[in-house]
Amino acid sequence: MTDLTLTKTRMTAGVWEGVLTRPGTGSFQPALAVSHQNVQIDGWTVTEDAAAGNWLMRVPVPAELIADGVQTFVISDTRSDETLASFSLLAGEALAEDIRAEMDLLRAELDMLKRAFRRHCVETA
Repeated sequence: MTDLTLTKTRMTAGVWEGVLTRPGTGSFQPALAVSHQNVQIDGWTVTEDAAAGNWLMRVPVPAELIADGVQTFVISDTRSDETLASFSLLAGEALAEDIRAEMDLLRAELDMLKRAFRRHCVETA
C-alpha cells in the first residue's frame, strides 16, 4: 500500500494539475506512471516544491487522445502499482449517464489488479 496522496488542484488549458504528498519528513523521489487505455503516456512532469514539502504534477492531455466518448487517464504509483488519481474527458454526443466513465475507470483498475496478481504469482512461484 502506498503512502502517497495525489490531490487534484485544477485542470486548465488541457493540463491536469495536482499535488503529491507523503506523510512524514525527508525527501522522496516519486515513481509514477500515467496511462490511457493501459498505454503509458509521456509528457507529464513532476516538480519538487521543497519549501512546501511536496511535488507538483502536471499532465498535459495529448490532443491525439481527445476523441468522442469517455477518455480516462490513470495516474499510478509504479512501486506499489496503486492508482493515486484518475480523470476522465467526455467528448462528442451527450451521454445519457456517466456510467461509461465509471466503467472505463473500473476496467483500468481491474487491468492493474490483474497485472499485480500475475506478478505476485510469478514472484511466489
